[in-house]
Formats: sequence, structure tokens, C-alpha cells
Amino acid sequence: MKPLLTERLHIRPFALEDAPFVLRLLNEPSFIENIADKGVRTLEQAGAYLEGGPLASYATHGHGLWLVEHQVTGNPMGMCGLIRRNTLPEVDLGYAFLPEFWGLGYAREAAAACVSWGRDTLGLRGLLAIVSPGNAASIRLLQGLGFLPSGSMEYAPGDLVEIHRLALE
Repeated sequence: MKPLLTERLHIRPFALEDAPFVLRLLNEPSFIENIADKGVRTLEQAGAYLEGGPLASYATHGHGLWLVEHQVTGNPMGMCGLIRRNTLPEVDLGYAFLPEFWGLGYAREAAAACVSWGRDTLGLRGLLAIVSPGNAASIRLLQGLGFLPSGSMEYAPGDLVEIHRLALE
């Protein structure tokens, strides 16, 4: 998979060397509240998360969550990518950024690049995104990309999420 470049971002596949960043991101209170507590508390667990998640997804599906870095500084900012989930009928757009990068358009820029890549490279005809009902910023981002509400589901016991869909045809 070739990295994606946008005006400000370098979006590339994760490597095991990215475990320190993953450990930080997955333990952000906002990540735990809006996405999930992945139970990753050590560097070793972050490496295992990468091996069992993004790296396994690349091998199985040819895509997954990617690391988003600032193109000039090289600093990691978040993750964004396309995920195949057994619980969803179509590929899912996922993203998460450190709070210091919120409100600056980085998540939208990365998400738009991943949507275009999914359409142009993978030939996807539609994408889904799941979001916590109270995550207004994420819902606005999805709406800005053209995603429309298409229902809800219990993602995990007691965890109701909204489903949004984008037609790519």
C-alpha cells in the first residue's frame, strides 16, 4: 500500500515502531469515551494491538487503519482508514486524533483522502461509519463528507451507535 499524501498530511500504514503513539492515542480519555477502551496499557499491548488489528487487516483485506502524520514535521497526529468489520455489511471509515489536533480540519482531510482511495483504488460503491450519538464533531465531519444517517445498532452490549452511509457510485 502506497502512502497517501494530502496538502498537509502523510497517511501511511502502521508499523510496530508506532506502538508508543498507539499507546498514547488509545489511552486518551476522549478515545475511551467516544470509541472504546481497548485495554491497551503497555507498549507490549500496543504492539499486540497493531499486530492483531491494522497489520492483520492489511494482510487479510489490503487496507485498514493508517497512521496520520503531519507532512512537514512528521509528528503522528491520529489514525484514519478503512476497516472491514464482521458486524457491518460494508467497509467502515474509522478515525481518531489526539485532542491537540481537533478543530483544525486534519480529520476531515484524512477522511476525505481515505474515502477517495476506497472509491478510486478499491472500487468501493459505498462506505459506512459508526459513531457514538453524542459525538457531535464526528457526526458533523461525516455529514460534511456526504454521509447520511442510515440507522443504529448495538455495537457492543449496551453500546448503541449510529450508522452513517456514503454512496460512492
